[in-house]
Amino acid sequence: MRRLLTTLMILLVVIIAGLCALVLLVNPNDFRDYMVRQVDARSGYQLKLEGPLRWHVWPQLSILSGRMTLTAPGASQPMVTAENMRLDVKLLPLLSHQLHVRQVMLKGAVVQLTPESEARRPKDAPIGPQGSVTPDDTDHGWSFNISRLKVADSVLVFQHEGDEQVTVRNLNLDMDQDENRHAQVDFSARVLRDQRTLDLSFNAALNVAEYPENLAANVSNLQYQLQGADLPPQGIAGQGAFNANWQEGLKKLSFSELQLSANDSQLSGNGSVMLKKDPEWLLNLAFAKLNLEQLLATQPSGATPVAQQAQKQNVLPRPLIADNASTEDYSALRGFKAQATISAQSVLWRGLNFTNVRAALTNNSGLLTLSTLEGNLGTGHISLPGSFNAKPQAAQASFSPVIQNVEISQILKAFNYPIALSGMLSMTGDFSGPQIDAAAFRQNWQGQAKVEMTNSRLEGMNFQQMIQQAVERNNGSVKAQQFEENATKLESFTTDVSLDHGKLVLNHMEGRSSMLALNGQGTMDLVSEQCDTLFQVQVVNGWEGEGSLVEFLKSTPIPLRVYGSWQQLNYSLQVDQVLRKHLQEEAKRRLNDWADRHKDSSKSKDVKELLKKM
Repeated sequence: MRRLLTTLMILLVVIIAGLCALVLLVNPNDFRDYMVRQVDARSGYQLKLEGPLRWHVWPQLSILSGRMTLTAPGASQPMVTAENMRLDVKLLPLLSHQLHVRQVMLKGAVVQLTPESEARRPKDAPIGPQGSVTPDDTDHGWSFNISRLKVADSVLVFQHEGDEQVTVRNLNLDMDQDENRHAQVDFSARVLRDQRTLDLSFNAALNVAEYPENLAANVSNLQYQLQGADLPPQGIAGQGAFNANWQEGLKKLSFSELQLSANDSQLSGNGSVMLKKDPEWLLNLAFAKLNLEQLLATQPSGATPVAQQAQKQNVLPRPLIADNASTEDYSALRGFKAQATISAQSVLWRGLNFTNVRAALTNNSGLLTLSTLEGNLGTGHISLPGSFNAKPQAAQASFSPVIQNVEISQILKAFNYPIALSGMLSMTGDFSGPQIDAAAFRQNWQGQAKVEMTNSRLEGMNFQQMIQQAVERNNGSVKAQQFEENATKLESFTTDVSLDHGKLVLNHMEGRSSMLALNGQGTMDLVSEQCDTLFQVQVVNGWEGEGSLVEFLKSTPIPLRVYGSWQQLNYSLQVDQVLRKHLQEEAKRRLNDWADRHKDSSKSKDVKELLKKM
């Protein structure tokens, strides 16, 4: 045991002595010019090291530097700036005049990917022959190799030319590369922009053997959380994985085998983007479930009372610029081209559960065309093809909805319309407006449609009962059957609809059931939630007894006006005028019959003259 301990101590002394001798005999500043030349020869970037280089031997052999900068050729600002840099090197290669850098570590660095830090070729720079290679630097017989890069607690500033800057803080990057140029990357950072915070982390396996011409990545264990303005209170969080590929010649970034979750929504698919002046996107996405209620901020609707709006205002809005506060900014659509096919097994939006949703869209630098946008709602079907032109300053949208057998009460509830109407709705029409949202539709859209409804039911107002009760009050000889339901039911109903900046006009209204038939016309104000409609209601059933008056009532339309606020409708009936007219007609008929039967009477002529005046 004593001999073993003695041997270990001797080895330890030798190692320590060797390190000390190396530190004393090898000056790390001898590597300064060599590293600068190697970086320049291999990449063209200018490495600048300020202050002397010094050894650090514990816990691993390292070279420490002062402030360093790395600048691209022709750039006006450095791409990387750090107050200090640590190079972990291998010991044995130093004995044979080789500098093997095991790891480069930057802490508190600032990485700028901006137009000012991009490489720029001088206009008069010569162009070397294709495939030429810079000769190796053989000064002092040194060789240079790096296998690992670590960046901790740093900042990344990212900006496309003409766009706003994006600042990425708390940047931590750990990249390990093998001899085949396959790298493992661990990344985490926090992005702050527009009062929003994105926490992002992932692992990736990179194949950089053909970089920069080609770069392949397999991203796994992606974790993210997005919180802040115009987002749900709980934010948006999820995880995912995908494969990515970058082709430098085509400036093309593509991804495949995408699996991504966002709260309780799940997305899969593939796509690509070619980074031209106007980027060109090609997307094929599929949702197993898309819950927009968990992804979009809850905003007060234009048809919601003020008290309810205060309850729903539970998200922090982004600040608005006064000049643009009244209009939506669709200028982002002008900056790219896209083709996309999207499908979803289930979409939840405004309490509506759509199934088998399909969409096919193209964007041509601001001209968005939805050739297909359709899905099922309950037992019905909705198709909403259309287009949106954001190229002019005043954007314009146009859609041609086709609705088949959709329960209208779900639609009214989804958009907070306080109308107690149910039934199966079918509609075809054409509508256009400047913005795509519910409030703009109420105020600024226009269009026409043909509406059909089956088995409709208007709660709170029984047309048949109102007319029969009014008749009973005016004429006690007529009785009507008693009905408990306070609702108007129609087996079929049709109308022509026109919309003009919040004014909805209903023409040629026709409805029919086993109890009544009606027709009429009217208007509805979608902004103030007022209506004024005039019906001609013919109660064809429900009368007790027989007689001329009952037959007259069955065949005579009764004027019924419904008006006022949707939440408290008023009505007026003109039953007394109808009954008075009936009595007049009956009296005229009887007098005319009497005059015909007594033609020889002197009073017959007087009756005829009276009938002419009536």
